[in-house]
Amino acid sequence: MTSPKRIKKIRFGLLSPAEIRKMSVTKIITADTYDDDGYPIDMGLMDPRLGVIDPGLRCRTCGGRPGECPGHFGHIELAAPVIHVGFARLLRKVLRTTCRKCGRLLMDEKTKAEYLRQIQTAQRLGQPIDEIVKNVFKDAKGTTCPYCGEEQKEIKFEKPTGYIEDGHKLMPTDVRDRLEMIPDEDIEVFGMDPRNARPEWMVLTVLPVPPVTVRPSITLESGQRSEDDLTHKLVDIIRINQRFQENRDAGAPQLIIEDLWELLQYHVTTYMDNAVSGVPPARHRSGRPLKTLSQRLKGKEGRFRGSLSGKRVNFSARTVISPDPNLSINEVGVPLRIAKEMTVPVTVTPFNIEVVREYVRRGSENHPGANYVKRADGRRLKITDKNCEELADQIEVGWKVDRQLKDGDIVLFNRQPSLHRMSIMSHFVRVMPHKTFRLNPAVCAPYNADFDGDEMNLHVPQTMEALAEARILMLVQENILSPRFGGPIIGGLHDHVSGIYLLTKGYRLYTETDALEILSKVNVHELPEPYKVENGIRYYSGKQIFSQILPKGLDMTYKAKICENCEECKGELCEKDAFVRISDGELKTGTIDEKAIGAFSGKILDRIIKTYDEHTASNFLDNVTRLAIRAITARGFSYGISDTDIPAESTAQITEILLNSGKQVRKLIEAHDHGELEPLPGRTLEETLEMRIMQELAKARDGAGGIAGKFLGSQEDNSAVIMARSGARGNFLNLTQMAGCVGQQSVRGERIMRGYTDRTLPHFKAGDRGADARGFVESSYKKGLNPTEFFFHAMGGREGLVDTAVRTSQSGYLQRRLVNALQDLEVKHDGTVRETRGVVVQFLYGEDGVDPMKSDYGEGVNIPSIVDSVLNGGDSK
Repeated sequence: MTSPKRIKKIRFGLLSPAEIRKMSVTKIITADTYDDDGYPIDMGLMDPRLGVIDPGLRCRTCGGRPGECPGHFGHIELAAPVIHVGFARLLRKVLRTTCRKCGRLLMDEKTKAEYLRQIQTAQRLGQPIDEIVKNVFKDAKGTTCPYCGEEQKEIKFEKPTGYIEDGHKLMPTDVRDRLEMIPDEDIEVFGMDPRNARPEWMVLTVLPVPPVTVRPSITLESGQRSEDDLTHKLVDIIRINQRFQENRDAGAPQLIIEDLWELLQYHVTTYMDNAVSGVPPARHRSGRPLKTLSQRLKGKEGRFRGSLSGKRVNFSARTVISPDPNLSINEVGVPLRIAKEMTVPVTVTPFNIEVVREYVRRGSENHPGANYVKRADGRRLKITDKNCEELADQIEVGWKVDRQLKDGDIVLFNRQPSLHRMSIMSHFVRVMPHKTFRLNPAVCAPYNADFDGDEMNLHVPQTMEALAEARILMLVQENILSPRFGGPIIGGLHDHVSGIYLLTKGYRLYTETDALEILSKVNVHELPEPYKVENGIRYYSGKQIFSQILPKGLDMTYKAKICENCEECKGELCEKDAFVRISDGELKTGTIDEKAIGAFSGKILDRIIKTYDEHTASNFLDNVTRLAIRAITARGFSYGISDTDIPAESTAQITEILLNSGKQVRKLIEAHDHGELEPLPGRTLEETLEMRIMQELAKARDGAGGIAGKFLGSQEDNSAVIMARSGARGNFLNLTQMAGCVGQQSVRGERIMRGYTDRTLPHFKAGDRGADARGFVESSYKKGLNPTEFFFHAMGGREGLVDTAVRTSQSGYLQRRLVNALQDLEVKHDGTVRETRGVVVQFLYGEDGVDPMKSDYGEGVNIPSIVDSVLNGGDSK
């Protein structure tokens, strides 16, 4: 075995024909692969010198068995040169900028020297030279050669690999002859190193044949061998090459020779890239296009993106997710079937040998058991019901056992598309029955998950390092604060918010039994002094019940979401009880709503995590969600169509508003038609009319909404109002559209204009600009839309769907470009951001040195003042 080497540098260039022959272990002359006995044919495409894939054979070059031998290149001597399709456009530029007679660059010595100096400077500084070379090709176009005086002719490029000069087709031999004349000093001006890359090497005379390991054949169930796409293509190249040679040697007519030459060019082109525009792709007998060299590397399924940047992995599972509010936020429910399949490697030590033996004795069917053992000599054995007892007795220190996933293991959990780092976090396993992953609904926000059929992935860490990273960096409670803005991204939602809002609003009283029932899922062992005692019954307020889950020592005051003008009275005069005051972990006044515990806004959660720690915050979130669910269950909470009922007088008022707005719109149209409408500054008359109509119709919808909202808003027990007011779901606009009026439908921010000539639908008169003819929906959702309104509404809705679909693909592509652009930037220990060469991109990370996750909503935390405070005996908090 050779001694290890350190790579000093990587040199990029082109393979010369001499290098291809030098690295080749055999010349390939026959298109056949295996003989009748199934043995690889010598000097064929499966020659044993190219490497071996069949068991029992040894490589005739390195002596390695299958799996040991990396494979070796061969070569095909082409009977005639062919253009390399990847360099066809570059060759056109080189041919146009060099003399057809002497091969010199069509540029005077002074300009050439200046360009050479620019290229050498850029290369020394590690800068790209693309722009300089582009300018070389632009400037080096002359009608006569400054060195030999030869007149130059126009060269046209014929896709994909043809060149026509002055009406005559240039054959690859002509192209190669011209390129060979270019002197080394001129090649350097093209940005090429003549020792590593000469232009004539872009015209192929020798074709490298990749090793057998790159294009392995498979044996089908019928016993037939199926060859790789590359092997199929190489077979075509060899056959055409032989036919060309035979015809040329036999003195065949020039026309036949040229046809065969073109065919050879086609096969080499499609071998390099089977998706060249203007070239029909080479296909299988089944009609499927062949996947050749370029297709193996390019795109999502290619070698880089499909096998290196990201790939399918072992020790992972995927299934549908469903909610389980009884799980902690850092737990995941794993189906038993998956837990039996997923394994964690355990190294046997003197301390755990008995425990491991017990896993092995259980076998693979009794959970938690073990699936495989790996002996000290490296042999891996599957555990079955028959051999489990025997293997358990044989186990020694140093063996490795793959035990099944069990409660308390740490796993990574992910939902795609993974657009930020909280799209993959680690959770503790809870093995459960049934077939879905179970997730606490509070953790949906960072994953952007819902339960309408979403699937998620689970990965089991296989090394101690991976396990340590998962436990220290990736646990859910370590990611409650978003690195985007430094506030919580995980929090209560929907029923959690409604439940806690109903519990803490006002001073609703609960008996001791009810209070204990609501607190039953929370880790609370005793109740405080009752709010009041009446007839021997102890009563507790919802605020007292909520206070039981707040950490001691918590002090804060803020304005709740439902508060409108509490700044003046500080909550003292407030009937809505909206100014929240917490003193020493006790809720004194105020209602807890979405602003307090919601995802993206949870003020109380934010204060707890920044004052105490992640563990306390995680416990609080678990407790508050459980408490909210118990509270809303105890009260009962349902939402029906009657929640959007409004009285007859309100309906009459809404109808009147809509009739008036219709009159106003007609007046505006008449004023426009009579030339009495005053145009707005910077607007045409048509634009002015449209804007005024839109304003009038918006006023009508808001007026109708105001009437509906006024009635609904006065109903404190209305479930829809509770959800809108607490921030659990929806808003008053949704309610007004359900109860009052849906309003104007728009496409591209304007009223609906498109349709037939001068009208949107055939039901309307030509040129009708009225409200209903241009997409105003007078009806409410509850009343139901008429067919015309429904059609206009669908037009507005379709725009939303199209925008979403377009945005998704665009943002995905943008994300990939950003990731690729930023992937080699690194924040160093001195606070600078540098790329791989050590070039400073930012002298201070983010220009302010603040890690957004450790900031307070983007504001840097002033650490020195806190340190000073502690040193001076001040409040360490």
